[in-house]
Amino acid sequence: MVIGGIVAEYNPFHNGHALHIERTRSALGGDAAVVCCMSGDFVQRGEAAVYSKFARAEAAVRCGADLVVELPLPWALSSAEGFARGAVGVLGGLGVVDSLSFGSECGDAGALEAAAEALLDPALAPEIRSELSGGLSFAAARQRALARRSPELAALLDTPNNILGVEYIKAIFDQRLDMGVLTFRREGAAHDGAGEGNIRSAAELRTRIGAGRDVDGCMPPEAARVFARERELGRGPVLPSALEPMLLSRLRMLPDGAYDDLPDATEGLGNRLRAAAREEPSWDGVLSAAKSKRYALSRLRRMCMCACLGIRAGMAEGTPAYARVLAANERGREVLRMASGRARIPIITKAAAARSMPREIREAFELGAMARDLYVLGCSAREERRGGSDWRTGPAML
Repeated sequence: MVIGGIVAEYNPFHNGHALHIERTRSALGGDAAVVCCMSGDFVQRGEAAVYSKFARAEAAVRCGADLVVELPLPWALSSAEGFARGAVGVLGGLGVVDSLSFGSECGDAGALEAAAEALLDPALAPEIRSELSGGLSFAAARQRALARRSPELAALLDTPNNILGVEYIKAIFDQRLDMGVLTFRREGAAHDGAGEGNIRSAAELRTRIGAGRDVDGCMPPEAARVFARERELGRGPVLPSALEPMLLSRLRMLPDGAYDDLPDATEGLGNRLRAAAREEPSWDGVLSAAKSKRYALSRLRRMCMCACLGIRAGMAEGTPAYARVLAANERGREVLRMASGRARIPIITKAAAARSMPREIREAFELGAMARDLYVLGCSAREERRGGSDWRTGPAML
């Protein structure tokens, strides 16, 4: 069986995601399996997912994916490089994924591979440091340093999905994985932009969901039904306003030293964030007060969420030590049977099994379980706010 891998957030799952899965299977052969590594209840932009990881994983499998495994929390809330390294590490750790598939603005795998190779050149590092000394952000400094060598390759780093694609390829190269690369030009709306027709960006759909508007026409019917069920049960959508008081409380209660231990808390950024968290009356106010020209808003959002969820610097080093199954169909279960003899990391299907695993795995799993205890406080149904649900919820086997 040929197996394709996809890194995803599916926040929420929509028609563009279904099209990507369809194209991936078509490119690999009609009987190919598609395995997704997906962020959990908190996502890379430093926010809570609009629907739970279990609902989003089920929607993906009902709409074409065969197996969905979770990207553990520290990597899900990491920079593009850490996010890609962690997700590729999970897919590679399964031992069965033949190719990685992703969308990009350029749709040119060869160009993205060339950019990845250029960025991995050790000789580029001092040039990046030189640009950083001028006060640029890391992303801008890296792009400017690369532009000195190849303006064409540097131009690829102008757009977010190209950037992620380059990071995926870097991770494949760096981890020495025998994994091919497929990329498809993105259809419909640009990343975080408004679109037309029935393919919209996830950001636009989240905005419409937050405003109480209907988005079912932008989703496959099976996904729309999953999310409608979640709404009926009071399990979603989980909106930023519902969690804001809890998150601000956590930020204000942190001891001084905790801010300096956060990921990316360099050059006094931890101090700026601490001062903002103890004075500003809103989540957006904290971000605005701590922001400067050098630090991207997404970096600050991730830092704040890491502070709330107990993620410290260094937790997202390397690659995850396990893969947790969130949903699978029959073909996905066949993939799991194949992986049982080839995987380089444990595959967890029952949450209780994590309690008896090595400390590194147990602590990472518990961190995600505690994050879910905060996440469910954003549910409208009181019964759904009970703690411990991560330990009680098994994968959707369809």
